[in-house]
Amino acid sequence: MMVQRSLLKVPMPSPSASLPPKLHAALLALLGEGGVLTGAEVMAPYLADWRGLMQGHALAALRPQDVATVSAIMRLAQQHHMPVVVLGGRTGLVGGGLPFGGLVISLEKLSHIRAVDSVNATLTLEAGVTLQAAQEAAAEAGRLFPLSLASQGSCTIGGNIATNAGGTAVLRYGSMRDLVLGLEVVLANGDILNALSSLRKDNAGYDLKSLFIGSEGTLGIITAATLKLFPKPQSRLTGYAGATSPAAIVALFDRLRALCGERLTTFEILPRFGVEIVLKHSLGARDPFSTPHAFYALFELTAPEPDAPLAALITAALEAALEAGEIADATLAASEAQAQAFWRIREALSECQRYEGGSIKHDISVPISRIADFMVEVSALCEAAMPGIRVCAFGHIGDGNLHFNLSQPIGMEKAAFLAEWVRFNTLVHDKVAAYHGSIAAEHGVGLFKRDALAHYKDAVAITLMKTLKRALDPENILNPGKVVALEAGGPEFTLPP
Repeated sequence: MMVQRSLLKVPMPSPSASLPPKLHAALLALLGEGGVLTGAEVMAPYLADWRGLMQGHALAALRPQDVATVSAIMRLAQQHHMPVVVLGGRTGLVGGGLPFGGLVISLEKLSHIRAVDSVNATLTLEAGVTLQAAQEAAAEAGRLFPLSLASQGSCTIGGNIATNAGGTAVLRYGSMRDLVLGLEVVLANGDILNALSSLRKDNAGYDLKSLFIGSEGTLGIITAATLKLFPKPQSRLTGYAGATSPAAIVALFDRLRALCGERLTTFEILPRFGVEIVLKHSLGARDPFSTPHAFYALFELTAPEPDAPLAALITAALEAALEAGEIADATLAASEAQAQAFWRIREALSECQRYEGGSIKHDISVPISRIADFMVEVSALCEAAMPGIRVCAFGHIGDGNLHFNLSQPIGMEKAAFLAEWVRFNTLVHDKVAAYHGSIAAEHGVGLFKRDALAHYKDAVAITLMKTLKRALDPENILNPGKVVALEAGGPEFTLPP
């Protein structure tokens, strides 16, 4: 069924609009000239979609330095009925950070580590801290913050929480929702919710922090968080296995999970096409095997004790998988350099796909037990719908999350291929629904999936989401038109291109 895109009733301010003089003066008094950006050139970095699919516009970009200033901005925004979009590292993929008029608040200056408690195993930090800086702060304390993303040098903790980021270690540690103990949040009216708890047990009322994790800036502005830390791994082993089918990769995962338990930290699937484009476009990348395989599993085991017998454990499991015919070959990294080379293939895949022309991307999840059938069936449907289309389905098979991407046929015009965006979104998402999966596994909903969510999500769930939005943001000024569309506010849009 083709999903119809809804058009919201009240358009956002036009690109030619300007800040009301009274509001402009108040913001300058609050932030100073360096904190209020209004010129087209200086605002440009805050208005573009990460993938270059759409361009937003705003009246001003604001750069507060503390939570009190964020609170004051929101009080002014509510008084002037001014929409607000909050930005972190601007690495989102679904248009969630695109402004369409109003104000942009960048949290890049809220970048302080407030506290590290190695005994309590917690890290308290502000929303503008990059993921890499958070990892480094944990490592300095002899602990691990396990969230790992390809964009970790740019993405920020606030954005990670607002989108409930996942990454490569969800199998062992869970998604961002599982890693957050407490939050500090500025509400739409400027009130500051202090739920910055470092407790692991607290049943005193509703778990309010969970409302804001994954809410994409539509319910409140996350300004600080307390995160869980873990023992720093002292032993690590990375390897690849080659197989003929997704079903064989899933069988290997089931075997490794049973034999290795929580030591199995990562389990990814890559197709041969994905490996080939990395070898083609990423300088220095090397094939993990001398013989190509249809599908690959990238796995990693970790342990908190030094010299853990990970090699013996995994070797026994791989030998059993070879004897059972689940895999055709396997290799283990003999050094840290080789382990990094193995990871480079996986981490470079998304970037290298762009060099193959247009890409129609889907971030979906289905039950692990059905993921192999999904890959086979939906790949065949896409190939039948467009001869020559190249399926690049890869991702975190250990938690059921696939990046089911489609590259344009060789020789086809990029614009002509991307014009099929809605048709292939519908084809893939209809099948996700049939497999009882989710159309938004870890990248969020934002703008691009907003109307699809209304189509595929349970109707009662959508009603409850709108009820929460109205309760926490009655003026509909926080990232309006994203995730759920209310009767007023938000941009009219056409899906890219």
